[in-house]
Amino acid sequence: AAILHLVHNLIHEEEEEEDNRMQNVGEQGHMALLGHSLAAYISVLDRERLRKLTTRILSDTTLWLCRLFRYENGSAYFHEDDRDGLVKVCRLVINARYEEYASEGYAVLNFKQPVIYQSASGRPGLGQHLCSQLGLPLSSLCTVPCNTIFGSQHQMDVALLDKLIKEDIEAGKLPLLLIANAGTPGAGHTDKLARLKDLCDQYSMWFHVEGVNLATLALGQVTSAIMAANRSDSMTLTPGQWLGLPAVTAVTLYRHEDPALSLAAGLTSSQPVAKLRALPLWLSLQYLGHNGIVQKIKHAATLVTVSLCVQQVEDELSSPVVLFKFSQEMSAASSGGSVDGYCAGEKEVLDAFNRWLGEQLVQLVPTSGVDVVELEDEGTCVRFSPLLTAAVLGTQQDDVEALVEKLSELVPVMSSTMCLRQDFREETHRHSPSLIYMEDPSWPGLGAVRYEPQAEGMDESRRKQELEKINTELLKKLQDLDTDIIFSTGPEFGTEEDCIFVGMVTEDVDVSELVDTIAALGRDIEESGRLLENMTEVVRKGILEAEIQLQKANEEKLMEEGVIRQLPLVGSVLNWFSPVQSSVKGRTFNLAAGSLDSTEVTYSTKAQTGRPSLQDTPSSSSKRLPGRVSLSRTTASSQINNDKTNCHLEDKKFTLLCKRPIGT
Repeated sequence: AAILHLVHNLIHEEEEEEDNRMQNVGEQGHMALLGHSLAAYISVLDRERLRKLTTRILSDTTLWLCRLFRYENGSAYFHEDDRDGLVKVCRLVINARYEEYASEGYAVLNFKQPVIYQSASGRPGLGQHLCSQLGLPLSSLCTVPCNTIFGSQHQMDVALLDKLIKEDIEAGKLPLLLIANAGTPGAGHTDKLARLKDLCDQYSMWFHVEGVNLATLALGQVTSAIMAANRSDSMTLTPGQWLGLPAVTAVTLYRHEDPALSLAAGLTSSQPVAKLRALPLWLSLQYLGHNGIVQKIKHAATLVTVSLCVQQVEDELSSPVVLFKFSQEMSAASSGGSVDGYCAGEKEVLDAFNRWLGEQLVQLVPTSGVDVVELEDEGTCVRFSPLLTAAVLGTQQDDVEALVEKLSELVPVMSSTMCLRQDFREETHRHSPSLIYMEDPSWPGLGAVRYEPQAEGMDESRRKQELEKINTELLKKLQDLDTDIIFSTGPEFGTEEDCIFVGMVTEDVDVSELVDTIAALGRDIEESGRLLENMTEVVRKGILEAEIQLQKANEEKLMEEGVIRQLPLVGSVLNWFSPVQSSVKGRTFNLAAGSLDSTEVTYSTKAQTGRPSLQDTPSSSSKRLPGRVSLSRTTASSQINNDKTNCHLEDKKFTLLCKRPIGT
């Protein structure tokens, strides 16, 4: 009990700091997890009973998978790492193609170097992993480019592959194996499997297929492009992802007639315990049944048929993977009539916007399972692949509808922000040198600015401190404004410091008013800081002057009253008989004017009637930002009229102050 309590604490110790949510494990998930415990119990049976049981589990699971995914007369290898099956298949092919490999080892590979072909759109790092596990040089790996002119940009170029194979044969190399995709990791595209299989037969190459689209082989209607996968020599399946089963192994189905070579390659094992890896999947397949498995895959494939008002990157509409991205033409004019485009790095800006879109959709509709992918040609895209996520997250039709709804809300905001970026840049330049526009294409928003202090004669260290102080306070004031615009310090690992990053905006935002507000607030902060420094110096000088004047007044008082009146007892009696009127006058320090004034008028009129107080002085920030700040175009003209009215009234007030007698 104490050890279990310790494990519980280790699992949940960081839940207060982070929102660590575990996968929603239903009854079918518990069945898969139960298989691991049962496998441990079964492993302690006597050897003969264990052999019979494991043989039954392995044969049943292999038969069910081959029937379910239309792979006749196949064998199965169950492995934890989804790349391990391909490694074992490569060893099998090496043993089959090099007859003396079992006795001579890697020395036989020197006479004819084996070559493994993979698609440029394949899994990143897969080829390097194969070479490291097989002890082959990286020169044994050939990456085949994808179509760039005809067909999909994510499908292997068959004609170019044929050319590469012929060149390798002429160079004395041995074409060994081809890795094709039925659903590339990024875009979910399917290679031309039928043509690739014919090419492999022509050159006696092993044909291996992997990808998420292989799950659709279990459906009643399968496209011809996917159906060609059942002609492959081997294929790797990941049923745990497709069916939402935790801790279930991947499976590689293969066809080979020599069991001795399969044993030498590690695809089969004589150890009964190794065959128990299939037990969790065996239990799960029995629990779900054939109809339950087909229904789960069918449900995930149906989710992509919802009409998404976006442009699909995939040409084949039957693909269970949908990619979409936000795009805006260069010719789109900004609200101010600017048609010069957005910026030199438009592609990087669009990637930042699409990255923001994906992050927002993940937060707003987490059960949709969307994620962000980076493609070489299209850039950053948002991917919806329910075959990989629907069973785990429990995605339903309502989640897809919510996804479309959020898209319809976010896309107009992104479009308006993109159109206004150029206006924001131009308006910022108009306030130069106090406002500096910071070019940051990776920021998904209106842009970034920095307020530069205009004080002269300041050293670099002091200027940097002043820059940081002003921009920090300016950001706080902007965040306190009652607007829908988000102001921040920018990306967490950004390169620009002491900047104010403006987020997404709607189309009714007046960019000119926004930039004017930023400049006015920055100017107020700078002037307030300068005023405070000046006031400190003025107060210090005023105190010194007051001390000098009071000292002179005391000396004059001593001269007027005489020395006798300063004696305590004699002075009191003398003052009682002959009172003397003191000539010492009080002083008041005027902070607004920085001067010492007499208090005689104050005590005679019982009111302080000096210069106008600070409250009578008009403040630009109080005029510009009363209550909620309106930065929309529809209220810009009325705001200007209000400013004119305020200025007119304040001019009258100023005139009245000037008409007062000079003495008051």
